[in-house]
Amino acid sequence: MNDAVNLLAFSAAVICLLRSTKAADTITPAQPLRDGQTIVSALGMYELGFFTPSASHFRYLGIWHKKISSGTIVWVANRESPVINKHGELKLTKEGKLILFNQTDQTIIWSSNSSKTTQNRVSAQLLDTGNLVVKEMNNNNSADSNEYLWQSFDYPCHIMLSGMKLGRNFKTGQNWYISSWKSASDPSPGRYTYEIDTQGVPQLRLRSGNFVLYRTGSWNGIQFTGTPYLTQNPIFEYKFIDNEEEVYFTYDLRNQSVVLDLVRLNHSGLVMAYEWNDGSHEWDVYDDAGPIDLCQLYNVCGAYGLCNIEAAQRCECLHGFVDESLREGNSGGCARRTWFDCGQGEGFQRISGVKLPDTKNAVVNMTMSLAECEEKCLKNCSCTAYAIADVSENIGCLLWMGELLDVRSYMGHGQDLYLKIAASEVDHGEVNDAHRRVRLVMIVICAPLLLGMLMLILIIRIRKTKMQNKRSGIVEEDTDDEFSLPLLDFAIILAATDSFSCNNKLGEGGFGPVYKGMLQDGREVAVKRLSRDSVQGLDEFKNEVKLISKLQHRNLVKLLGCCIKGEEKMLIYEYMPNKSLDLFIFGSSLLDWKRRYAIICGVARGLLYLHQDSRLRVIHRDLKLSNILLDNEMNPKISDFGLARSFKGDQVEANTHRVIGTFGYMSPEYTIDGLFSVKSDVFSFGVIVLEIVSGKKNRAFNHPGHSLNLLGHAWTLWKEGNAVELLDKASMSYFSTNEVLRCIHVGLLCVQQCANDRPNMASVVLMLGSETAALPHPKHPGFFTERERGDSSSSSNLPEVLRSSND
Repeated sequence: MNDAVNLLAFSAAVICLLRSTKAADTITPAQPLRDGQTIVSALGMYELGFFTPSASHFRYLGIWHKKISSGTIVWVANRESPVINKHGELKLTKEGKLILFNQTDQTIIWSSNSSKTTQNRVSAQLLDTGNLVVKEMNNNNSADSNEYLWQSFDYPCHIMLSGMKLGRNFKTGQNWYISSWKSASDPSPGRYTYEIDTQGVPQLRLRSGNFVLYRTGSWNGIQFTGTPYLTQNPIFEYKFIDNEEEVYFTYDLRNQSVVLDLVRLNHSGLVMAYEWNDGSHEWDVYDDAGPIDLCQLYNVCGAYGLCNIEAAQRCECLHGFVDESLREGNSGGCARRTWFDCGQGEGFQRISGVKLPDTKNAVVNMTMSLAECEEKCLKNCSCTAYAIADVSENIGCLLWMGELLDVRSYMGHGQDLYLKIAASEVDHGEVNDAHRRVRLVMIVICAPLLLGMLMLILIIRIRKTKMQNKRSGIVEEDTDDEFSLPLLDFAIILAATDSFSCNNKLGEGGFGPVYKGMLQDGREVAVKRLSRDSVQGLDEFKNEVKLISKLQHRNLVKLLGCCIKGEEKMLIYEYMPNKSLDLFIFGSSLLDWKRRYAIICGVARGLLYLHQDSRLRVIHRDLKLSNILLDNEMNPKISDFGLARSFKGDQVEANTHRVIGTFGYMSPEYTIDGLFSVKSDVFSFGVIVLEIVSGKKNRAFNHPGHSLNLLGHAWTLWKEGNAVELLDKASMSYFSTNEVLRCIHVGLLCVQQCANDRPNMASVVLMLGSETAALPHPKHPGFFTERERGDSSSSSNLPEVLRSSND
């Protein structure tokens, strides 16, 4: 009898143990999950419970890796609504909804937003994939099907796990994407998102707010064209699905013993892949997805530009395009060297080994061959290029309609792009000797006749063009071989500005007034009218025209034309509706931190183009807030190139005895010795950064505790560990402490006393865009004071210092 009782007790204990083991990965309506409790997936891969991030006091419900020692968080439920104490509880309702609430006051913190409900029994289970699912149960306590009422995989956080999707379901409207944490201690959604953009032909994009930072390119049947090194391997298998119902990218682990986070978006905006190393008990970087070099930054070379990270000149133009064109409608980057009329013998140039252009303005037809694709592009006047869509099956047609953006070279690892060009630009290859002899004979016989006909046609065309320009108001007065910008008739400018009406006046500086105007074609322009007593004379005027006419970048103001009549000298720019940056930083209008940071990064990219990526190496020499204009979307554009100088070849610096600029922005070596280089502009940029962050002028800065200028004040706060106090209170409603400190750090690096200690703009752009980049410790900033004319320390050999002509 005792044996029977013991056996019965033992059996009951085993049954209870089995039930307990089975329930370890499950939540039911009768078994909620309270703070301090966890559930673990069946094989112990993942764990669900409450956690507190480092340097935080809030509690979050999340899922983390269980088998590895780091406990890396892979999913957070209440990202935007933390629990303020340890009284959180997760309940599953009988209808199949998860609800997280605070037991103290019964406040609902978070709930699953599933539209599916049921009257059957339900449970929530943590799977070994890391997916938390809500499912219906049958009488055997097992799921009725693989259809879930809700799953966490539909709402990714910052990590894409095996089996997750990135994409969109067109039928349900479900959008699968990942977003970064706001900071290492704040899991709320940050400003970086990684998702499939379905505009045009689908592709993965990394965004910072509304700005595209990086894209993978379209899927070519094997991989994304911008990730040529991502290949199928023994560790994981990936696939891309694109049909009428949904489009998504996913991957599955082939080796279940490997712990791999293939896509992890960190709070600094880097997309990385990590593999767990059991030996070192650390995460190893499996792959850097991007952006990890300058060529991976979106459209860094502009329209029709080609980025090659291994070339000395990183940006170059595609075949048949040039970078100094000012043709109407060009938005930066490169423009066609030879325009063509549709159907007049244009052809294609094959460009091998590239990341295909942005496909937001592309269309695809998967039934066409490459030959049919070429024929279709020739017949479509809007088509600018084509490529094969599926290289695995060698079929399908990609057609681009409009500008080609974000093309980079991959040195033999990329794909072929067929660029549409004028007949005269087509490279027909080698011509055999017989054809060459025939052509030589024809040239010898026909050359005199053809030359005469061409001269006659040229004369007729010149006369016709002059008549047309006379009627339209454009004067062809090219007084300088390099002075090749449209000259507008003075009468046109008078009509556009209503005879320089005071109502159209935008502002005035040492150079003279600026007026808003409306040209006959409806374009709004800004007319810079040089006053007769302006310090900026004809030489500076021509210098500005020559330089800016050769520069094309989204962060440089666009010069549309000029006008010279007698002593009148005028420059016609694109109109910037938000005027100059100083009005927002020092004026009554306020900018939040997000916009200030975007402006800092935009100015940095514009300056990088001037120093490194333009055809000429340009030193601005008068960079300041009033020379940064803002378009209707508050994008910054560097303006006023009257004092700029260009360097050629290996020249890195120059000396002048006529120092012109604005005190407070000029570097010490330029102010005192007249020595200027790219590092002079870097100094000015550093001052601008600190002014944007603080909302204070450098030279007009006053502090009750000391007599230092803004640079000295920032340096003092930095040494004391209180640099964040420099931030303008007007932008403190929302800001990223890491971004603010990084900008101040970069600003102080740029204003160091010694020019050699300052970083170049390529380094500045990288430092601003990555929290993982190591920043050196800044040295003492360059302080200097104005020298009085009568100062005994002055010397006749010192340069003459003049104020900026537009200060």
